[in-house]
This record gives sequence, structure tokens and C-alpha cells, in this order.
Amino acid sequence: MMGNVYHNIAGKKAKMSKSQLKIANYMLENPNAVSFLTVGKLAKVTGVSEATVVRFATFLGYTGYTEFQQDVQDSLQHQLTTSERLKISKQVYDEKEKGVDEIFRDDMENIKATMEGLNVEDFHHAVNYILNARKIYILANRSAVSLGVFLQYYLSMIVDNVELLHSVETASDSLYQINKDDVAIGISFARYTKSTTELFSYAKDKGAKTIAITDNLVSPLIPYADVPLKAASQMPIFIDSFAAPLSLINALITFVSREKQEDVHERLEELEDIWRHFDVFQSNKFE
Repeated sequence: MMGNVYHNIAGKKAKMSKSQLKIANYMLENPNAVSFLTVGKLAKVTGVSEATVVRFATFLGYTGYTEFQQDVQDSLQHQLTTSERLKISKQVYDEKEKGVDEIFRDDMENIKATMEGLNVEDFHHAVNYILNARKIYILANRSAVSLGVFLQYYLSMIVDNVELLHSVETASDSLYQINKDDVAIGISFARYTKSTTELFSYAKDKGAKTIAITDNLVSPLIPYADVPLKAASQMPIFIDSFAAPLSLINALITFVSREKQEDVHERLEELEDIWRHFDVFQSNKFE
């Protein structure tokens, strides 16, 4: 890391071209925005070409935009508020027809970045932790609860003793027995929820195996994670982009189920009997 990236930019403004100054001025006026912007998005909001953005990063001494953006994220003083993210989204997605297409493409880019950056060894460690756990605690709060619910729902079809916790106040009754035979899966994305970090660090202190599903190495979950799994959620909108995290969770569930294929088959057969008994699903037959 090159130190504070903003000090670096300010110190080199005198040697910048007009196009580079546009990027520099935008960054200094919007210091937290670039962590959410791809090369194309930063080019768009500053009115320069994508090649100029890449050259700007190398001008500052980075190997490319990825390293530059990582330094920006490491230099952040605070996480963007919801209103700040909304302001950025209006700058980026300013054309109604084009904006819809861009949002889909940005989610696709997040999935691609997650796939390319995945540490396969860490991924398989996470799968093995889940397979061998006495009990699995899923820790998630606020919007990340949606990911936690999905993970809990499908893991419960494969393994026993899966519990979702999203409140420090109510978690104490469940966590008092957590130990080295258990696994805690913490799910949190910027802006990171304090209660999730507190529960995750407590699980680590008690000796449980810890798996972090998060967006960045500066996430507060990382210091307590035995296995860090990163999923890109980079999108300049006020809601969280969970397309890539959900794909990562899908992969985890799939690999866990493959290792317990016979057990899963028996469980699903039993569940099908119960669903039929209680007429859970809408019939396709027309009367």
C-alpha cells in the first residue's frame, strides 16, 4: 500500500494533465465514492476515457486500477451513508433506458470479479468446516439477513443444527454453548453491521471455526476469520448488490450437498412426503 492515496493525489496535482486533474478533483471532492466505481463508471462521472483512468492509476505509481482501488478502500475514513450512495447513483445511472442495462452489467461484473478472485483452497476449507461442524451458526444483520435466511434454508436440508442469529440481545441464549466443534459463518457488507462483528469475534474467542462472507479485506470480519471468502458487491447504488454474494453462497451449498449426496437424497425424499401431506405446493392440475 502506498500510504494515503489522497495525499498522494494532492501532492502530484501540479504534474497532472487536464484529464487527470478531472479525476483528481472528483476524488478529492468525493473521497469515498471511488471504492464503488469501476474503471468505466469513474470515467463516466469524470468525463474522461477509460484509458485515462488506467493511466491515472499508473501515474500515481500503481500497477493498475485494481491496486489503486484497493488503496482507496484501505484509505477510507468512513463508510458511505445511504444518502451519499444515492447521490453517486444519480451521477452514474443518469439515463433511464441505459441505466437498467448498466445495473445488470454491473452485477455481472461483480460475479465475474468474485469468480476470478476466489481463493479455491479457502473455499474448500469452508466446505469442510461446514461438513464437519457439530452446529452451524449463521450471523447476519440488516440487509445481509436475506443472505443468511437463504443459506440457512438450504443448509438445513443438508445438515443438522443450523441456526441464524441476527441480534446480540437474542443470540446469547444460543451462543453460550458454542465451542471448537462448531462453525460460525459471518455475513456482512459495507456498511458493516457492528452486531455481526461482535457475534463473530465472540465465536472466534470461544474456539469455533469462523467463515467470513464479506466484500473486502478491510471488512471488520476479516481479523476474526479462519476462512475469508470475498464476494464483490461494488455498485454505486443505495441498496446492497447481493448478486455475487448469493452466487458464492450457491456454490457453498452445492459443494456441501455433493459431499453428502446420499444423505441429501434421503432427506429430500422425506421432505417431499411431508410437503405432499400438507399440500404445500400449488398443483399444476386444472380442475
